[in-house]
Amino acid sequence: MVNFDKKYFKQIYKAAIESIKHPGKSAKPLPKEDGNDYPKIYVFRHGETFDNLKRIHSGLRDSKLTQKGINQAEKLSELLKGKKIDVCISSSLVRSKDTAKIALKYHKGVKFETDDRIIERDYGKLTGRSKVKLMKESPEKEALYRRGYDTPPPQGESLKDVESRVLPFCEDLVKRVKRDHINIAVSCHGNSMRAIRRYFENMSVLEELTAENPLGQDYAEYSIH
Repeated sequence: MVNFDKKYFKQIYKAAIESIKHPGKSAKPLPKEDGNDYPKIYVFRHGETFDNLKRIHSGLRDSKLTQKGINQAEKLSELLKGKKIDVCISSSLVRSKDTAKIALKYHKGVKFETDDRIIERDYGKLTGRSKVKLMKESPEKEALYRRGYDTPPPQGESLKDVESRVLPFCEDLVKRVKRDHINIAVSCHGNSMRAIRRYFENMSVLEELTAENPLGQDYAEYSIH
């Protein structure tokens, strides 16, 4: 089990609070690697959903995009407009699939696939419950459930559990991009995107836990050498 000192826990707790106040508000733009010498992987999170709006634990719930979420995906489509993308992989959840379709509406001939290794974290018994109420009832426990590394919510997954399926997905993704020399977009979720970013950006565990990935609007771009 990963043990954090008080300073680390304070950062995790702060990240949990800030994500309730401002869901999807990222401190800085997502990383992008310029140049067309190598194939690329583009990674983005779905737009705002009704559960995001209401501060509810979605997990595997199939919450749809709000109008704001649709607009965020539209903004993403403008940013990705000039990029060559051959394949787009999403989870089976509607927010992931709908964001992918909107974000790539200018791309003709894209092959859309699903892979539930990148599905959102299973929040178990917390699914459908209010993050605000849970933070008021048990602030330290809720902060650990949401931003701890290996503390799963009751009958749910920890971020470490999410990594156990996402990291092999990343390894397979890199192999495929190199083998087929194609560009692939990935439409994922807040927690699966944390694991993806840790893989490609060599993040520390604390950086991964405190990262807030934007809802739609921006993408990470990785060159595969």
